[in-house]
Amino acid sequence: MHMRKSRVLKKIKEGGVAFCTKLNLSDPRAAEIAAMCGFDCIWLDMEHVPGHYIDLENMIRAAKISDCDVLTRIARSGGYGDIIRPLEADSTGIMVPHLMSLKDAKEIVYYSKFHPIGRRPLDGGNADGKYCLVDGADYIKEANEERFTVIQIEDPEPMEELEEICALPGIDMIFFGPADFSQGLGIPFQMSDERLVKARKLVAETARKHGKMAGTVAGIGNVQSLIDEGYNFISIGADVVALFSYYQNIIKETEKLTNK
Repeated sequence: MHMRKSRVLKKIKEGGVAFCTKLNLSDPRAAEIAAMCGFDCIWLDMEHVPGHYIDLENMIRAAKISDCDVLTRIARSGGYGDIIRPLEADSTGIMVPHLMSLKDAKEIVYYSKFHPIGRRPLDGGNADGKYCLVDGADYIKEANEERFTVIQIEDPEPMEELEEICALPGIDMIFFGPADFSQGLGIPFQMSDERLVKARKLVAETARKHGKMAGTVAGIGNVQSLIDEGYNFISIGADVVALFSYYQNIIKETEKLTNK
């Protein structure tokens, strides 16, 4: 028996662009609906969202029904358990927010990759290893090949070591976070500022130069321009945005009817 293969990695290796959407609601049905709609990946959040690991595992299970990957942004509490628990729940990838240095990146690799890349603690008795049904040697090999480690560049500080971070074996994707980066520059939400645009382009260029995936967030209006810059993993939309957009439209249309 073998681990589930990553849909994102397959698509990108074939030269495509993988599309993801973010979920803030901790309901497996939300994950199931997003997966059924055709996204390559769902982004779950343990940094900002007050969820629990059992919720995470159930949402991952719901996504897998439609062969949809899950990327879990971990909490930065300092323990290696925050790194390995989402992976053992069979999250296809983990994303580490606010990476600040090459030293940080090396520690993430150490705990997220097995030998010979890192020293991720071994178990195999959870969902990713199919509860010990995946042979130990296959488990180590396939976890390194079919699971991806993502670090977020969302602060100006790590840009000084960007080249070394992107070159580091075991880091699979560099994900640019524009909102926090703008805050780090002292210009919150000024996304067209030339310093932010320059940094965004440099992240994609450097990541792709070293054979890494380049990820960021987008809206319908700027998807193509980001792809043209080299980004091949795009997160677009969110469940909470979809809901309020839909509900606001219903209220708007019903008010038109009742105010005739």
